[in-house]
Amino acid sequence: MPLHQAIWRLGQQGNRLRPAKLQSERSLEDYIVADPEILDPNFMLIGRQVQTDYKGYIDLLALQPDGTPVIIELKKDKTPRDVLAQTLDYASWVEELNSPRLQAIYEKFAGEGANLLGDFEKRFGAELTEEALTRDHLMVIVATELDNSTERIVKFLSKRNLNINVLFFQVFEDENGLLLSRAWMVDPTEVQATVSSVGESSGIWNGEYYVSYGESQNQKWADARNYGFITASGGAWYTQTLGMLGDGDRVWVNVPKVGFVGVGIVQGAALPASEFSLDIGGATQKLADIEGMRGYLLSATPEEEAWFVPVKWVATVPLEQAYREVGFFGNQNTVAKPKSEKWDHTVSVLKKKFGV
Repeated sequence: MPLHQAIWRLGQQGNRLRPAKLQSERSLEDYIVADPEILDPNFMLIGRQVQTDYKGYIDLLALQPDGTPVIIELKKDKTPRDVLAQTLDYASWVEELNSPRLQAIYEKFAGEGANLLGDFEKRFGAELTEEALTRDHLMVIVATELDNSTERIVKFLSKRNLNINVLFFQVFEDENGLLLSRAWMVDPTEVQATVSSVGESSGIWNGEYYVSYGESQNQKWADARNYGFITASGGAWYTQTLGMLGDGDRVWVNVPKVGFVGVGIVQGAALPASEFSLDIGGATQKLADIEGMRGYLLSATPEEEAWFVPVKWVATVPLEQAYREVGFFGNQNTVAKPKSEKWDHTVSVLKKKFGV
């Protein structure tokens, strides 16, 4: 059924804000281009009104931190079924794009001389690879409402591992002006879990989880190895996939651009840094009470707070002894459950390397 939102301003009594409308859905596109966080703080816009080879125009084109392309289509005056068919058609075209064509699209959007590879690495701290561009794309339909039939189709496709979602927007007004609210139809964590199953699918997941551990000044592999945890920070895109892990799951940890450094068994659910504790000499201590661990509590906003998952290590190595080979699986998602032959090969080799 269509999703309805409402906003109340709270005081001595609740005052419900009046529903309103933007001048046009084109103005919503203008707002998104001016501030992409309206859609998602981890979308890097690289194109607007991108002309395809089939004479259609993609409203907005973006990349996620792992390089996954995002096709964003505003409903505008199209019928719901038309916008769904059009989005799928655009995705089939984007699937064939390579780095030079994306660079040309980005220059048209950001200005002549703009460097997509360089700007992507500055934004996300990772290299944009050809492999990332061929992964399952994310399709996002932006609408104020959809008919019941289209919602059923989107949910049907999503459950069958087609990476599609709807972002509902509604506008309200009070004496101070217009306010915008949004709501996803499908939990973005579920969609991201699907997107993280990358590569040429073998159709069968081998039960082994992949973990990307970002080494930084305030996030050290040596700490994770010493105390028994994995962690991620920087916003929901990086932290929400930690929720995929549960007691007893086996994880293989890769430090991007370095190599695989450990294999372990998950010992509990994901918790924010402010609630996470460690066992130090038989005593439970909060991170704030452990010298050298307080840096994990620092974040620009509550949304960027680090999250932790406790792990009992089976085997680990320091960074300088990391295992890295041509053909190994790699991905920027913090947690993934890949269904690819490359992942099967990677785990097979690592089991021998780590003696598992």
